[in-house]
Amino acid sequence: MKLEDLKKEIPFKWRVQSANQYGASCVAYIDSRQVQDLLDEVVGAENWQCKFEEHKNNMFCSIGINCDFHEQSAVWVWKSDCGTESQVEKQKGEASDAFKRAAVMWGIGRFLYSKKIIKLPVKDNGKGKFLPYSEKTGRFVYGDNISTWCNALDK
Repeated sequence: MKLEDLKKEIPFKWRVQSANQYGASCVAYIDSRQVQDLLDEVVGAENWQCKFEEHKNNMFCSIGINCDFHEQSAVWVWKSDCGTESQVEKQKGEASDAFKRAAVMWGIGRFLYSKKIIKLPVKDNGKGKFLPYSEKTGRFVYGDNISTWCNALDK
């Protein structure tokens, strides 16, 4: 087991963090399943665990890794962080955010912090909301197409 491998770059996506009349700011992210898969791959499914606890109305996640997995002993090292509620499914989003933040303590996804925020052009959707808009296609851009566009600009 090489814990250094937890720091490797893994596939990521882009999402709109905020949008106004000046543009849409997009940030790179990974999801919880990717974190779980990397932990399974690097340390083995049986050598990591997580637990959630609430402290002063904040959701904390701790990820423990068995750093000495001999048959008769286990040396669990724990790293923790707290999450924030998401705009969709608040509690689930808070738990997922806490899990991913705890993973960053182990180096997972830390490469994302070196990614620059990408600004995309926007257009008013007619309801007073500004959305990413491609002049090339003449359409609003959503979902996976945001990642495709941002990846092209990130190169």
